[in-house]
Amino acid sequence: METLPSSRPGALSSRLVLHVGCGAAAPDKLPAHFFPAGEWREIRLDIDPDVAPDVLASITDMEAVADASVDAVWSSHNLEHLFPHEVPLALAEFRRVLKPGGFALMTMPDLQQIAKLVAEDRLMEAAYLSPMGPITPLDMLYGHGGSLAQGNVFMGHRGGFTARSLESALLTAGFPIVRVVRDDSFALWATAYMGGVTL
Repeated sequence: METLPSSRPGALSSRLVLHVGCGAAAPDKLPAHFFPAGEWREIRLDIDPDVAPDVLASITDMEAVADASVDAVWSSHNLEHLFPHEVPLALAEFRRVLKPGGFALMTMPDLQQIAKLVAEDRLMEAAYLSPMGPITPLDMLYGHGGSLAQGNVFMGHRGGFTARSLESALLTAGFPIVRVVRDDSFALWATAYMGGVTL
């Protein structure tokens, strides 16, 4: 499998994607939108120094990233780790670092779908399999139990979203165009576009 653009010395790239909450480096951490390799260069940002990010920072304070400096922000399962009052801070940071015409792509658990499993008394049953093993509604609500048991406090969940509440949060944050969809793995996917480019 081809390595990510950021790990290819001398690779030319016209667009930058800021991968917030990147975790440990791996060639499959970016979604298909950011391939083929070479068209995008990944900048890794994380609060955990153990994953050796390019930028050590919280998504609520990304001061080390310049205003209007990246074409995209990719956020996989980060916003649910924030308290609800912190979410506007993170979304404001996403907007701040994006260039005009850029976009933020994010995914997170869908509380509405998870609530259906809880209502069916399936809190501890595996809902799906992930690379980390079986994932239960309890994991999706409060954070991956195995990781938390090993002392990874960054995996705890403090909030969450339904499709409607996520769309509302993004619009309130000032993104003029927002699209939120559900997938079959109990997740929401949102794309929030910046204005500033006339097509």
